Amino acid sequence: MELLPREIFNEEHDLFRDSVKDFINREVVPYNDEWEKNKMVSRESWKKFGENGFLGIQVPEEYGGLGIDDFRYNAILIEELSRSGCAGPAIGYPLHSDIVLPYVLHNGSEELKKRVLPEMLTGEKVNAIAMTEPGAGSDLKAMRTTAVDKGDHYLVNGSKTFITNGYLADYVVIAAKTNPEMGAKGISLLLVEEGMEGFKKGVPFQKVGLHAQDTCELFFEDLKVPKENLIGEEGRGFVYLMTELPQERLVVALSAIAAAEAIFHQTVEYTKQREAFGGSLTKLQTVKFKLAEMASSLTMGRAFADKCLMLHNEGKLDTATASMAKYKLTDLQCEIADECVQLHGGYGYMWEYPVARAWADARVQRIYAGTNEIMKEIISRKILD
Repeated sequence: MELLPREIFNEEHDLFRDSVKDFINREVVPYNDEWEKNKMVSRESWKKFGENGFLGIQVPEEYGGLGIDDFRYNAILIEELSRSGCAGPAIGYPLHSDIVLPYVLHNGSEELKKRVLPEMLTGEKVNAIAMTEPGAGSDLKAMRTTAVDKGDHYLVNGSKTFITNGYLADYVVIAAKTNPEMGAKGISLLLVEEGMEGFKKGVPFQKVGLHAQDTCELFFEDLKVPKENLIGEEGRGFVYLMTELPQERLVVALSAIAAAEAIFHQTVEYTKQREAFGGSLTKLQTVKFKLAEMASSLTMGRAFADKCLMLHNEGKLDTATASMAKYKLTDLQCEIADECVQLHGGYGYMWEYPVARAWADARVQRIYAGTNEIMKEIISRKILD
């Protein structure tokens, strides 16, 4: 049940959503427990997503994609994955298609695009992006990873941490300083490939949530990256990052509101069935009012999310507005998850209950893609400019 009628989708979108739901119920939900134990989704799952055309749907046909230039289709995938309660896949697949792949698609050379995009679309190759370092989180200018020009290649040294899809990744877009003395203007983007000598991965982290997401540390020791793996122009990496970050933050925001809506509706059903003091929990004013408060917040959040989605579809979503969406909707997701745990009582703290997982999975959303404190900094700059 939608709390607010959504008029931004047409019949074709609805049909696509139905096919996505069927696929997720068949190919994702039954395997999520196993993936959580393994700390990663299976390689077979990536290929099934590719076989069904669910990876990089915006990529032009000349590179093997569907060429669907309508981000509402991407949003449907993001939403339905988040609503499934399978948070690891809900983060990993959109990151592959909507966050990492665009760097190559929009800035890579023609040779690079023809070589790597087809494998990204089939799921044969998994994508990751590596910006965060042990000593530099949201402050990208403080990164220490270097890429020294050696003629026909760059010699890369450094490390990255908290890398989503890191352990399975075959292609990693890394940010490195090609001219350290030039600050932000000295940052470049390189495509690192699995099997390159000097490229090593740590074991997947033991995380509070997102247990099916293979997050790990990456190490580069005298790593030789061919010049043809430079993404765009040398020294333009920071510009490319700033250009793509609004979409990344929108992806997180859309995931947040969908996950919050899903656990809210599950909690409504739980309160209807759970009895206390001689009747359903929903007979208690304190419970009814709490549900009313959450429904109101979610309705306003959904309206803003859909507005941002349509702005992005028209190429009008600016950095500050995307930051507002990421900050407010991830905060809302955490608030809703926490309230839903409370309404479940002791059962809400049991891992076999979806609400416990929703609570644990939500917390990191306020941290990655730029912390919510950084989002406020970006928003304030626009206000005070």
